[in-house]
Amino acid sequence: MERSKVYFTTFRTKFSENLQQKLNRLLLTAGMDQIDFENKYVAIKLHFGEPGNLAYLRPNYARTVVDLVKQLGGKPFLTDCNTLYVGGRKNALDHLESAYQNGFNPYNVGCHLLIADGLKGTDDVEVPVDGEYVTSAKIGRALMDADIVISLTHFKGHEAAGFGGAIKNIGMGGGSRAGKMEMHSAGKPIVYTDKCIGCGACAKACAHGAPILEDRKMRIDLDKCLGCGRCIGACPVDAIDAANDESTTILNCKMAEYTKAVVQGRPQFHISLICDVSPYCDCYSVNDTPVIPDIGMFASFDPVALDLACAEACMKMPRSSEHSFSGNSGDLFADLHPVTDWRAQISHGKKIGLGNDEYELIQI
Repeated sequence: MERSKVYFTTFRTKFSENLQQKLNRLLLTAGMDQIDFENKYVAIKLHFGEPGNLAYLRPNYARTVVDLVKQLGGKPFLTDCNTLYVGGRKNALDHLESAYQNGFNPYNVGCHLLIADGLKGTDDVEVPVDGEYVTSAKIGRALMDADIVISLTHFKGHEAAGFGGAIKNIGMGGGSRAGKMEMHSAGKPIVYTDKCIGCGACAKACAHGAPILEDRKMRIDLDKCLGCGRCIGACPVDAIDAANDESTTILNCKMAEYTKAVVQGRPQFHISLICDVSPYCDCYSVNDTPVIPDIGMFASFDPVALDLACAEACMKMPRSSEHSFSGNSGDLFADLHPVTDWRAQISHGKKIGLGNDEYELIQI
């Protein structure tokens, strides 16, 4: 197999070219303009950042991608799916408000924002995928309605996946509430009875009679439950959640299969920025100091090669003395989160035909 091309540039600038102009040049050099954008709907998948977290990508970078898509004749929109957990992005209204607070509004970024899986995270499309763990991925509808998919990713650490790169951005981020539950667990929710107030909102939201009231507390009949996640969105006190009982290896493999479901059969392009590399995901309402210095901007047609190139670039950097690591193996993300198996998303991505783990790094 021919090596995939990954293009890279540092964050160093000159008075003649600012960072947004340099990113634009990177995208053109990497061949993004080879895609036929004319009158095509273009989903730009990114993370808007949890309110309180300041490590997310600045909206200026999204504006650069949006402007280029428009110049090439496309119709771009920024998108993400709702979250499973408690926070500022659990439903579309809160999600959009969080995005606006963080600077991602149509006036700043030059296009509209769509929450891909709808108001309560249940507007999804079942996409067939020939996977070992997933046969039908549950993807946010607006993301699947697009003609072209572009990922714009803040590359950082992640406590469950090892790191959050393009595969996590697209795969986990593109899954609806039911899809996220499938990746994190065997696909069934659990009830925290200490939080449950027995209001019955979950039972009203369920079409299958799975939530049952017993002794003024709800429980889920797992034989009736189809894992749609509607009860999670309906609960007013956040007493229902995914079981989170999958190993990190299976989690990473499922993310790769979900990514394939999103991108298969249509043009794709991927951009990752390695800056403010916090040890944990941008999903938290707080961020820690970076574990390594800022590196630069990367772009490729291949999400697997891109993630591996970014991970290996991070491993070459000196580590912050402010953070503790489990060892000094040379594997930054394994030493940062020793229970994770981040390489599974790379090897499994290659195995299922998502991309290539052999790449040529081209610096511009």
